[in-house]
Amino acid sequence: MTGEAPVTFLTQDAYDRLAAELEHLSTTGREEIAKRIEAAREEGDLKENGGYHAAKDEQGKQEARIRTLQQLLKDAKVGDAPQSTGVVESGTVVTAVVAGGEEVFLLGNREIAAGSELDVYSEASPLGAAILGLKEGEKTTYTAPNGREIAVEILKVETYSGQ
Repeated sequence: MTGEAPVTFLTQDAYDRLAAELEHLSTTGREEIAKRIEAAREEGDLKENGGYHAAKDEQGKQEARIRTLQQLLKDAKVGDAPQSTGVVESGTVVTAVVAGGEEVFLLGNREIAAGSELDVYSEASPLGAAILGLKEGEKTTYTAPNGREIAVEILKVETYSGQ
């Protein structure tokens, strides 16, 4: 692994949605959790206080989401999806034969396609890393986490339209 942080493509809509979520979690969300923890703390014995422990767990998850969003937005390249030139790159929709079955998916971050039926593979995933830079018609293989070699053929690369 290199020390460089990966650059993630985000549409302006996705960036705005994630920035709004970060703003909410960092302000109102933190205040709400703090109030719930304080209310549960006032109930007494913390060892056997399920409400307190649930609120603390939720606080941990929320703080993790805040850190994830901060990193994602800091390293994001915001703009329109790259215009397809028939080459697999971050932010393109790929139609490929993977392990004998045809799949259509977005190569990028799952946050881009939130609310979409489109499957998303990260560029850092074994499949994503194997096909990044390939052209339509090219074939490759990659090693799955279970050690199996999986064949891939790129059929089509399209511009992501947001659906």
